[in-house]
Amino acid sequence: MLRRLAKAGTAWALSATGAGRLLGALTGTRGAPLVLGYHRVVDDFAAAAPGALPGMIVSRAMLERHLDWLGRRFRVVSLGELGARLLDGAGAAAGLAAVTFDDGYADVYEHALPLLRRKGVPAAVFVVTECVSSGALPLYDRLHLLLAPRLAHGHRAGQEIVRRVADLGLPLPPRLARDLPLQPLAALRALLDALPRSGLLRLAAALEHGDDGTDTAPASGLRPLSWDEVRALHRAGLTIGSHTRTHALLNREEPGCVQAETAGSRLELERELGVPVEHFAYPDGRFDDVALTAVHAAGYRFAYTTCQHRDARHPLLTIPRRMLWETSCLGVRGRFSDAVMSGQAAGLFDPLAHCAHGRPAAAPAGAPAPAPLAGSAP
Repeated sequence: MLRRLAKAGTAWALSATGAGRLLGALTGTRGAPLVLGYHRVVDDFAAAAPGALPGMIVSRAMLERHLDWLGRRFRVVSLGELGARLLDGAGAAAGLAAVTFDDGYADVYEHALPLLRRKGVPAAVFVVTECVSSGALPLYDRLHLLLAPRLAHGHRAGQEIVRRVADLGLPLPPRLARDLPLQPLAALRALLDALPRSGLLRLAAALEHGDDGTDTAPASGLRPLSWDEVRALHRAGLTIGSHTRTHALLNREEPGCVQAETAGSRLELERELGVPVEHFAYPDGRFDDVALTAVHAAGYRFAYTTCQHRDARHPLLTIPRRMLWETSCLGVRGRFSDAVMSGQAAGLFDPLAHCAHGRPAAAPAGAPAPAPLAGSAP
């Protein structure tokens, strides 16, 4: 609520002083395209919100408001056209926008596709190939479903989770070992930051096989796309890109794992779709030099983050996006606000956002800077 008030108040001040017109003029005219990102699309936000990760869902009605706003101010293009314009050089993509969906949830097929078709809006979906193949939830969803009901029991439940981590021989930073956050999203993020995927899988298995009687049944409607649905999206004209094999956070993994996650997902997508796959989205927007090298080596031409910083050496492999959700563009009265959406698009609220992860690793003192990756300069 405080963040909403801050955003709405700033947007109102811009409108009242006339600076909003300047902001609108700047939006989309600074040479960089606007790439929006979403996750799940649901029919009824109020019904879906209790079992969903915060910031992960948007209702079909709210998405339509966003798309209408976008269509009045930008030319919305496919990622293929956007990439071609970026290759043309600085400023060539001014005034363009693209719409993307991360993780490959089935409700994108069920709720977003009909809306996109009706409005004639191109879009892209970044899928996690192992989830499509197995039908399993991404690990972060699985952990959230396990953590949320347990942490509702308070501090003792947090201590029990820490004890299970210790019993598995997994090291936690001292601050987490002393005080695991009791808010489920905060606890999930802390664990994602502290443990590699292999450790998180072991923790999830231990919690699932615990004896506390907690119900961890998947939330209704929470399932990944099937391969038939991915192919249907492709036939409908949506761009299909990679979001790795398992949604591993690439800055937390060893180089061999990063290579398998990036190259393996592209090979599987190309085998299933029969077309080249050129676009990649970093899970949680996280990248470092190892990830950049692996993404380039895997053959992707364009890669997208969720932060607004770029690697000057590899700009086409660090294209920023702005992630939006149901409440990201609401005014004080809890309704969609053109002014707040304009502020989001222009980066007005970036100082409010957390962007601590994903910056390329610094080279050791005195080490030469890596050469730019071939084809990565606009």
